[in-house]
Amino acid sequence: MNATPVPQPKAGSSVKASRILKVFLEHSKGHSLSLGVIVICLLATSILEAVVPLFYKDFFDALTGSGATQIAFVALVWGLSLKGLGWALWRPISFFTSWIQTHVMAELSNFAFAKILRHSYKFFTDSFVGSLTRKVNRFASAYETIFDQLVGNLIPILVKTVAMLFVLFWRSTAIGFSVLVWFIVLLYFNYRALKWKQKYEEERALADTKAGGVLADSITNSTTIKLFSSFTHEGALFGSVIEAVRKIRLFTWNLNEIIRAVQGLLTILVEVVVMFVSYKLYNQGLITIGDIVLFQTYIITLAASLWGLGWVLKALYQAFADAKEMVEIIDKPLDVQDAPDATTLSVADGKIEFKNVSFNFNETRAVFEDLFLTIAPREKVAFVGSSGAGKTTITKLILRFYDVTSGEIAIDGQNIAHVTQDSLRDATALVPQEPILFHRSLMDNIRYGRQNATDEEVMEAAKKAHCHEFITWLPEGYSTLVGERGVKLSGGERQRVAIARAILKNAPILILDEATSSLDSESEHLIQDALKVLMEGKTVIVIAHRLSTIMKMDRIMVVEGGKIRASGKHETLLTKDELYKKLWSIQVGGFLQ
Repeated sequence: MNATPVPQPKAGSSVKASRILKVFLEHSKGHSLSLGVIVICLLATSILEAVVPLFYKDFFDALTGSGATQIAFVALVWGLSLKGLGWALWRPISFFTSWIQTHVMAELSNFAFAKILRHSYKFFTDSFVGSLTRKVNRFASAYETIFDQLVGNLIPILVKTVAMLFVLFWRSTAIGFSVLVWFIVLLYFNYRALKWKQKYEEERALADTKAGGVLADSITNSTTIKLFSSFTHEGALFGSVIEAVRKIRLFTWNLNEIIRAVQGLLTILVEVVVMFVSYKLYNQGLITIGDIVLFQTYIITLAASLWGLGWVLKALYQAFADAKEMVEIIDKPLDVQDAPDATTLSVADGKIEFKNVSFNFNETRAVFEDLFLTIAPREKVAFVGSSGAGKTTITKLILRFYDVTSGEIAIDGQNIAHVTQDSLRDATALVPQEPILFHRSLMDNIRYGRQNATDEEVMEAAKKAHCHEFITWLPEGYSTLVGERGVKLSGGERQRVAIARAILKNAPILILDEATSSLDSESEHLIQDALKVLMEGKTVIVIAHRLSTIMKMDRIMVVEGGKIRASGKHETLLTKDELYKKLWSIQVGGFLQ
């Protein structure tokens, strides 16, 4: 049998732990008073852990002496009292930790949510929804883990280690030096081992993210999987990514076991050394029985703490790996950004101009080169052509889903690259070919066109879009939840809801991307009437494959190979443009011929 290959780490990004900590600290600044209380209490409890064994030392020394029962009793009372004080000091630590974590985790989730949504259209087409949701969730959880490990473990370990070393050197230089060497060696080993392992933790996080993306993708396309009976194929695909997660997880867990084994060996060595030195010093009368108890108490305490240090560092590195992916998104420059001096778009007429516009999807795929195009105020134009000609890309450039490679797009003389994206999109309404709805009520989905609209205005828009009828037939009416991405509605019903949303928005520029493609003949007839009302007084851009829906447009433009090859009325194009004539003949019966 072939041995399972050791997973090889991928090259990491430039995001470092210091950058992640900086992001977390920025969101913790508002809780500085609570953090101060936590730090003070932590210092006090950690020092108490080093002080309490000194009273136990006096207790045992008193017991081994003669007539010192009262001293032993006082030492015991003091030791137990300080132990109780330490317990009391942990209560505000726990309370303020919970307070800070719940508030900051909520802030981080909101921050990550806002950062992700501000990324471009391209960013989302290149990303899995499931992967993004995991990154947001792990980002907030990583803060909790890092805070817990720093406050609950790392800071107390370091403070009480320093305090105990101080006491050990005070009682015996040899013992103090032995423990100090052990502490440095153990700390250095943990640091080097876990830093080396960090690249594999990042690989584990990447593999887990990929698994989440595949899972979300398969669940989203569950109907397609059923239609093509692809359960076995999808199961094998998901199984392969889970197997990758299993391999890297097993590898990192085995590394943890090796690290713990070395830690245990170093702890045994220091115990042997301390016992041997203590025996020598006691025989020489330099230390007491109480000192031996003190040394052993410290060794046990430090061993337990430093044994846990490996787990602390492991949890910290894993949390940094989990947060790293989200911080990469936070630091990633936006593909489409508002200019520093961006103004608010003001639309009075709705004139749209493409001035010498070139656009490339990438270095090798040019869509438009030196495109000049003018759409007059309140003109109704349609773009037709073969799939991939660039029709929908024109609308995406107007909406600034992408930025032009060169040239300028202007609305009423204002370069859209110099206005805010929000004001640009407030001035436009889009009815896409495949409208996606929120898993919310029909009332909420339509009201998305104008958030402050009244229920009556929403219903009026629904009536104009001819979706009021089917909504009132539903048992819960406008309160009906439509399911994720609107799956509980038919394609035609989703399209009519999207049109109602656009009617409610009432923007001066209207873009219809195959807005009636999912409608049956009866619904299409009703919607065409609604669209006539919607288009009145607006600049309208229609992307259409069904030429029968655009015959009465002011102007029809034929797009081919990223260029406007012809434009004019329907009747004119039928006689002057061969491509338009061909498309028309196919749709009126060419396939039957």
